[in-house]
Amino acid sequence: MNNKKTLLALCVGSSLLLSGQADAGLFGSTGYTKTKYPIVLTHGMLGFDSILGVDYWYGIPSSLRSDGASVYITEVSQLNTSELRGEELLDQVEDIAAISGKGKVNLIGHSHGGPTVRYVAAIRPDLVASVTSVGAPHKGSDTADFLRQIPPGSAGEALVAGIVNGLGTLINFLSSSPSTTPQNALGALESLNSQGAAVFNAKYPQGIPTSACGEGAYKVNGVSYYSWSGTSPLTNILDVSDLLMGASSLTFDEANDGLVGRCSSHLGKVIRDNYRMNHLDEVNQVFGLTSLFETDPVTVYRQQANRLKLAGL
Repeated sequence: MNNKKTLLALCVGSSLLLSGQADAGLFGSTGYTKTKYPIVLTHGMLGFDSILGVDYWYGIPSSLRSDGASVYITEVSQLNTSELRGEELLDQVEDIAAISGKGKVNLIGHSHGGPTVRYVAAIRPDLVASVTSVGAPHKGSDTADFLRQIPPGSAGEALVAGIVNGLGTLINFLSSSPSTTPQNALGALESLNSQGAAVFNAKYPQGIPTSACGEGAYKVNGVSYYSWSGTSPLTNILDVSDLLMGASSLTFDEANDGLVGRCSSHLGKVIRDNYRMNHLDEVNQVFGLTSLFETDPVTVYRQQANRLKLAGL
């Protein structure tokens, strides 16, 4: 890793730690979310840390920090293979483990962030205390399979890939991402379809269920594995993104969150796989417009932090 990136990580990490301590001192932290190891959040495809003041993890980091958690927000390539994203994340995890002085981290990955954090845990289990997967397509996404029907090498594929890569490049720029890797929409697609997921799982099987819709191993190589997801593409009439989730859900033959099927989301200990949430609700988007008839997504993250705390993680 170059010195500039290391310095950036040190500065960000130090400021977050100081911020968390200040919040605890001013508002009286209960310690409910104070895990032994830092919590590291990893975004999904076309994700970011913050753009124009809007956080990908809407309201989640601040709530976790308010009751004692040390939280780091990472950013990797918006569009790429699980392995390349994993390598970029590993660089940041190494820095965070050193900055925090804890030696390990609790990884939480949403969507494509799920396979991304799994890669780090498989390659460097000595740096990872736990992996929590949120709405991640561990056995592939039916939506990705649908898109893969576009003939490889065709003009249609080139056009769609060009548009999506352009969007990824824009997000990368607006979020001042540390990733300088060229966007690779086709690489992301190959990682997220069922065939690509099967290849990835054969290399990195930790926590993957051996049955069609069961649970995986709860702990592998000292790393604890957890997962949760939603199965309601349409949740809030005021959220325009529900239209996109509703449309993409039509590519599935099973319960899904709009982009990921219920069974595909399973990893390790399944906390719950049927929250009344869609794929964006799982990170409290858009702007916190989620179902009024379900647990607030922020609360679900707080509960998971407390679960990790009680497990000594």
